[in-house]
Amino acid sequence: MGLPSGDSQLVQIMDAALAEAARKAGPWLVCRLGCTQCCCYGAFAISPLDALRLSAGMAELRAADPALAAEVERRARAWIAQHGAEFSGDQGTGVLGESAGERQRFEEFANEAACPALDPATGRCDVYAWRPMTCRVFGPPVRMDAGSAGGEALGHCELCFVEATAAEVAACEMPVPTEMEATLLTEIEQKGETVVAYALLG
Repeated sequence: MGLPSGDSQLVQIMDAALAEAARKAGPWLVCRLGCTQCCCYGAFAISPLDALRLSAGMAELRAADPALAAEVERRARAWIAQHGAEFSGDQGTGVLGESAGERQRFEEFANEAACPALDPATGRCDVYAWRPMTCRVFGPPVRMDAGSAGGEALGHCELCFVEATAAEVAACEMPVPTEMEATLLTEIEQKGETVVAYALLG
């Protein structure tokens, strides 16, 4: 199944929100090509929508730059070969398990592993245009679950907003269209979260 038609609008909204947050933040937002803070520290779950977008992106990359696509796939296979045995889900499909025990094991899974989409030589994401939502919101302040403290809190990359006040951080908040994403997720048949490496291989 292909991507729902609304995904391109979701991506446009996110790109515009990031650009506006970056404009407001100015030098406080230090994200740049070559900074791999968000790409080198562990596996994270991505939605079925993210997985479909990555799969579609890889199809485009194979057509436009077969050599680069092959290298990304090589890194994804190497990642699975190294970490797959400890994956808390279906090792064939890459779908994450949903039980409490499986989710707890996933919290400790591949925590030091770099993302296979990352070019280690340049610090560039080779699938940047199709990256998951988690990657799209990393850096600027975004509203998230506050965990054991309860409620919500603004979180941002630890390298950004150094010495900024809480009010200055709040003024740069990036809105995230979570309801739109949730609606798009209901339109696709593919179910279950996965990780980037499996999504890159389709």
